[in-house]
Amino acid sequence: MTPRQILSVAEIGAADRAAIAAGTPGVVLMERAGQAVTDEIVRRFSPRPTVVLCGPGNNGGDGYVVARLLKDRGWPVKVMALSPPQTGDAKAAAAQWDGETGPLTLPLGGELVVDALFGVGLARALSGEAAAAALEMADRAAEVVAVDIPSGLPGDSAQPAGPCASAGLTVTFHARKFAHALEPGRSRCGEVVVADIGLGETASRVFENTPDLWLPRFPWPTAASHKHARGRMIVVSGPMASTGAARLSARAGLRIGAGLVTVLSPPDAVRVNASHLEAVMLRAFESDLELESIAQQVDAAVIGPAAGVTDATLMNLLALARTGAALVIDADAITVFRNAPDELFSVLDRDDVLTPHPGEFERLFPRLLSSSPHRIAAARAAAERAGAVVLLKGPDTVIAAPDGRAAVNLNGSPWLATAGSGDVLAGFIAGLVAQGMESFEAACAAAWIHAEAGASFGPGLTSEDLPGLVPQVLRRLWAGLA
Repeated sequence: MTPRQILSVAEIGAADRAAIAAGTPGVVLMERAGQAVTDEIVRRFSPRPTVVLCGPGNNGGDGYVVARLLKDRGWPVKVMALSPPQTGDAKAAAAQWDGETGPLTLPLGGELVVDALFGVGLARALSGEAAAAALEMADRAAEVVAVDIPSGLPGDSAQPAGPCASAGLTVTFHARKFAHALEPGRSRCGEVVVADIGLGETASRVFENTPDLWLPRFPWPTAASHKHARGRMIVVSGPMASTGAARLSARAGLRIGAGLVTVLSPPDAVRVNASHLEAVMLRAFESDLELESIAQQVDAAVIGPAAGVTDATLMNLLALARTGAALVIDADAITVFRNAPDELFSVLDRDDVLTPHPGEFERLFPRLLSSSPHRIAAARAAAERAGAVVLLKGPDTVIAAPDGRAAVNLNGSPWLATAGSGDVLAGFIAGLVAQGMESFEAACAAAWIHAEAGASFGPGLTSEDLPGLVPQVLRRLWAGLA
């Protein structure tokens, strides 16, 4: 299948205009949109008293189509209009509605509310009756179906500027918009259904992070594979009292398919590491120069988990950067460059991966997150500045490449909010890169698999559980069931 795009408001507007210019009238697109919403409603609900809230623009026009089509199916439907329709297509749709119409009043009533007040292009805070209606819909979200987007939610920023509706179901058109993918907008949308209304192809380089994006290039072994062919991966251990994180990363890399995984350990930590490792190998190193020598024949390296925010970590990273290994840089190896991020960026390659949470992101890219319109823009700017892949962690993890590609993880699991989870993710990324997967796609695949593994376990998950959950996820991918 084709990877699914995520579009900005400007991009979906351009797609609408291109379709109309190519010969599809706006009223036809509106009819298709209304039909798509109606189909999703009748698929999920039995006929019940329904109130359709119509705004003055084309989103309201879609609402008039939904009202008409539901009434044609025998549903009891009432339209509440915020104001008369103001666009030509919306006026045409309203003219075909012959049912009950009244002004927008509270309470809204009905057992189901269709929110067609405002679409993704709204750039101001709601006020008056629209704001009051949005607040009521936020309180009864399970009974709300949003047309395109919950009213009050800007399509790009995903951050409401004021009162904002919530919905149990949102039917949008052609592709998700940023607010359908990023928090807190995503949580306000409920289930999101993307309906094809015939707009044709668009040129966005932002995608939903689903297997369609990377599975065709997943590094499955073949009959001729052997452990050396499946990649050599190392993880740099922290000191004696901080070794567990490195072992989590190493086990994760082994589980996801890397052929040979080695923990490189300071001498004082060798004994404690040895007591916990079996299939993962272990080797001591005493200096950054020795680390550099050992890593010369390595495909991928993880550095940072519990490594310590020390000069040794800084020197070890610089040593690894002088080898041919692709680096996955996490935690302390990010923070150690907080006062000199450009020093880090100067040694990175395009196949290296940075995996910051928001606090670590701020240390490397001060004020970039707060000054960007959304997390996608921030991650893309960071990847370009660093010259490496950036995986910005969160419930809406964003993965960005220096060439402008970006993906948003949609299957994030709350059960991953546990110590060590990020160390496992770093190991998944390195394990896939070690097997020859391109770093952006490896980071996307690792984030998706990580979330699926967490969701499959659910309550009670700890990071130690995650590597052992990977085989069932891989089995589903192999069978084409994901």
